[in-house]
Amino acid sequence: MCRTIKLMSQDKKQFSKLKTDFLEYLEIEQNRSQKTIQNYDHYLTRLIDYAGDINISEIDPELIRKWRLWLNRLGTNTSDELRKNTQNYHLIALRSFLRFCAKRGVEAMPADKIELAKSARKQVTFLNPEELERLFNAPKIDKDIGLRDRAILELLFSSGLRVSELVGLDKDDVNLKRKEFMVRGKGQKDRPIFISDAAAWWLKQYLDKRTDNSKPLFIRYSGNKKVSTSGNYYRLTVRSVQRLVARYAKLAGITKHVSPHTLRHSFATDLLMNGADLRSVQAMLGHSNISTTQIYTHITDPHLKSVHEKFHSKKIID
Repeated sequence: MCRTIKLMSQDKKQFSKLKTDFLEYLEIEQNRSQKTIQNYDHYLTRLIDYAGDINISEIDPELIRKWRLWLNRLGTNTSDELRKNTQNYHLIALRSFLRFCAKRGVEAMPADKIELAKSARKQVTFLNPEELERLFNAPKIDKDIGLRDRAILELLFSSGLRVSELVGLDKDDVNLKRKEFMVRGKGQKDRPIFISDAAAWWLKQYLDKRTDNSKPLFIRYSGNKKVSTSGNYYRLTVRSVQRLVARYAKLAGITKHVSPHTLRHSFATDLLMNGADLRSVQAMLGHSNISTTQIYTHITDPHLKSVHEKFHSKKIID
């Protein structure tokens, strides 16, 4: 009898059992998105792939060191090893899991003992005003699909929206008169979105052409015909927006890699170059930590020289 109770107690400390509890906690108590939960599940399952369904007490610095070495040598379809950032995502998931265990009174290694790997700063790509103008003029606006795509490009640059946020918008979400609306971003956090006169104008042109009663702001087309099933129009997908942005960049003669996120980078860079403070840009991008926003500061370094020359005292000291 005692041995049965002990085995049941041990079972409750098995990694897979606690992982399931953790994922449910993220969904119910933390209100995290399904995508986030899927990612955490994937990263934590990688530890089971390496070590098996171990007891939580077996997670120690040595096991993590060996797991990190295994991750570092784990190839992908496009590379012989995982990127450092991707490896860090695994560690972040494990740290969050260990904090959950501590909160539930399960003895586990302290999460703060896991240090993330140092990774190279991402190279931020953005478009200058001349490139943006060429990109905006690339769609053929005499067709419905071109009008839609021009509205998408204008909105991405004007708002700083993530592509996942953009495709999730419904027509009723956007207030074209006030030129602002709310969006729910990462971590299920709401933030205000403001759009320019130009973006509002192009959105109105696109919506005025719409004759359907479908909810999504941006719908998919097939040639000149709307794709539908029983009258329900398909919402444009993230991948579709990524493809159309890349296609128009190529048509515009822009040789650098351009994605929807490039327009988000361009939005942030434009704000900073025109005098916006970092905290405001952080709020408009929906970054939870200002260190994420600071990736843009080095972009504006060339701008600092002109600021120095304009505002610094020119008095000559004898």
